[in-house]
Amino acid sequence: MATKRLLYLGNGRTLQSVAKLDDRFESWGLKVDRYWAANGEFPSSLDGYDGIFLSGSPHGAYENIDWINREHTLIEEAADREIPQLGICFGSQILASALCGRDQVFRRDFCEVGYKDLDVTEAAKDDALAADWGETVNMFVWHNDEVRAGHEDMVILASSDLCPNQVWRHRTAPAWGIQGHPEVTRAQAPEWFEGARERMTLDGGDVDHFIASAHEASEAKTMITRFVEMVQKD
Repeated sequence: MATKRLLYLGNGRTLQSVAKLDDRFESWGLKVDRYWAANGEFPSSLDGYDGIFLSGSPHGAYENIDWINREHTLIEEAADREIPQLGICFGSQILASALCGRDQVFRRDFCEVGYKDLDVTEAAKDDALAADWGETVNMFVWHNDEVRAGHEDMVILASSDLCPNQVWRHRTAPAWGIQGHPEVTRAQAPEWFEGARERMTLDGGDVDHFIASAHEASEAKTMITRFVEMVQKD
């Protein structure tokens, strides 16, 4: 069987985040093509790609910036081609903006930050990526922007007390969005929290508590590994 190709779009200040998820995708057997979208880097074509991952970003999906507009177009084309897509944080938001309308992403009045138990919906039980979850799933969340929950093409898979759309999938396109950060490992979490201490503190977070309570979020990570399995299928 030929090695499957994954397009990794880096939307952050650097191509690779602290989670190094692009490297982990490779360790799971995918051929990963990395493009730093936030630096204007995009593939010339989607030909040959079996899946697409969209990373987080300090930007908002609603910003009128050239690379964000280009990514909207790429997402729409990928959905038309039925290429599986998974977005985390900003990645979830730009998927929602591209596939359900730019008015689907908004700036919250306050930040939601910390490890949280998310309520898992009935729809998750037979979802291709979220089926391993129980009644709740715990992951770290940190966001000022949010995806609305009421669109007819959105199937909500998990929510929190402060955010009704923490995890969702598109009704018809093979696209999934995760607002939180299941990708960060227990070992990586303290480095991430410490590096973002000033911003997290301004957003109302207790960084020392986050470091002390960091964990693997293993159950939440099954959504990522199921995405890899989906991409690897013929």
